[in-house]
Amino acid sequence: MREEYDFSKSVKNPYIKKLKKPITIEMEIDVFKYFKEMSKKTDIPYPTLINLYLKDCATSQRTLHFS
Repeated sequence: MREEYDFSKSVKNPYIKKLKKPITIEMEIDVFKYFKEMSKKTDIPYPTLINLYLKDCATSQRTLHFS
């Protein structure tokens, strides 16, 4: 290991915008159960499934229609 390193030519992390931010969210129990069951069927953790679903909504600019 060197005693000193030269970071003068370093670049910012290009993936910084893709990092995740932990949040707390309240949701109805039946919604939680839906993702929990889907998690069991797919072997994908439910937080990942929720994130994938929300990311798909954001990417496709999906909007809710209220009646």
